[in-house]
Amino acid sequence: MSAIEPQPSTRYQQLADHYAAAIHSGTLQPGKRLPAIRRVADTQSVSVNTVINAWQLLEDRGLIEARPQSGYYVRAVLPGVEKKSRHRAQVASVSSAKLDLIEAVFAAQNHPDYTNISLACPQDGELYPTARLARITTTLLRRNPLMIGKYALPPGSERLREEIARRALNAGMSLTPQAITVTHGCMEALQLALRTVTKPGDCVGLESPTYFFLFTLLDSLGLKAIEIPTDPQHGLSLDALELLLREKRINALIAMPGIQNPLGCSMPLESKKRLAKLVNTWQIPLIEDGLYDELQFHAPLSPTVKSFDEAGWVIYCTSYTKTVAPDFRIGWMAAGRFSEQIARLKAVSSMAESALLSETLAEFLASGGYDHHLRHLRRRYAANLDEARSLIARHFPAGTRATLPQGGFVFWLELPGNVDSIALFHRLLQEKICVTPGSLYTLSDRGAHALRLSCCYPFEARYRYAIARTGALACEMSGIAPEN
Repeated sequence: MSAIEPQPSTRYQQLADHYAAAIHSGTLQPGKRLPAIRRVADTQSVSVNTVINAWQLLEDRGLIEARPQSGYYVRAVLPGVEKKSRHRAQVASVSSAKLDLIEAVFAAQNHPDYTNISLACPQDGELYPTARLARITTTLLRRNPLMIGKYALPPGSERLREEIARRALNAGMSLTPQAITVTHGCMEALQLALRTVTKPGDCVGLESPTYFFLFTLLDSLGLKAIEIPTDPQHGLSLDALELLLREKRINALIAMPGIQNPLGCSMPLESKKRLAKLVNTWQIPLIEDGLYDELQFHAPLSPTVKSFDEAGWVIYCTSYTKTVAPDFRIGWMAAGRFSEQIARLKAVSSMAESALLSETLAEFLASGGYDHHLRHLRRRYAANLDEARSLIARHFPAGTRATLPQGGFVFWLELPGNVDSIALFHRLLQEKICVTPGSLYTLSDRGAHALRLSCCYPFEARYRYAIARTGALACEMSGIAPEN
């Protein structure tokens, strides 16, 4: 059955989003009474029913609660994850035990019988523009049946690169189609970048915590990692990075300044400018992973670090796997001064991408359907994150902390009472529930009591149960009951 095409945002959804933003920013604090329904209707020039529907939506998202004979109030929210005391950056290699755990998590994430609240891949057909893509593909094949026998040779489909360059302006990047190389997803882009700018034995700076497959990638290339402290609200510590640059301890840097995985945080604009200046001054390549950048909840999009790259030391990598179609495996990179080397390396590694899928994506981007689709995704993921955090507040041990993502659909959870997240992972597997232990995202022990959860699934009964059951086991292991 084809996925349902997303519907345009209604007035009550817009109103709900407006008040949700006020709650998240602290303008409306926990315990604060919302304005009377009729007053909001008059102020916003909408009907009373529109306000009631908006309030019901906020209630479903766990942001407000109705109190009999009193009105609606902002609910208590999960406390945020606190900034950790600074740790000294040290060179580290991924252990065999860590690699084994990564394999175990990956196997569980892909098991069809498990309820998966950890995999960062949308698990709901309504999150993909399936019907629209199918129509475009059918039309392209009808017009040109021979397309299925063609390769899109490096640097990739010219039309797709033109559309990518046009859309890059939204994120502050001024790119020509010639500066873009189409890749087989973002992971290939990251690999090509590392193979171009490093050699075996080099040290690569990583955020801590960071996406765990980077550890296996570095290991496969004979590279060493240096973890850099990363603030749960503001991202990579630039003071720590500058010290490493002055000491000449890293040969390259990988970071997610936009929407970071697993924290969900975003670097402030001034920090992005400073980061661009640092890597250009010290002439150290920054591999900027922008996988979730287009899923930022605020508009307009915050510019990328690449936007402030004066001498081409930033290599921007991203893909459409999180926003359009994971199976297309279409990514791209803008490699600055390394563009020619990367294009040649792409040609001798995976050679080419699908011409049919590339042209389908190009048409989708050109038609305006992508912008409509992104608005739907952002609204859906923001609502999912709110509901997940509400469930956690009700079912997890008192003192549980969680990040408040500024985009995307993943967030970081820290458990009280020294709950061993690896032990929790194994206990949940016995009940066919999959979470991701936080220790996977760091080479140290700083994630031992943390989880990374994902919210890219339909909030139906089995997913709600999986979150509630995870909380119940965490309460049992910690000896701490929920707050409520």
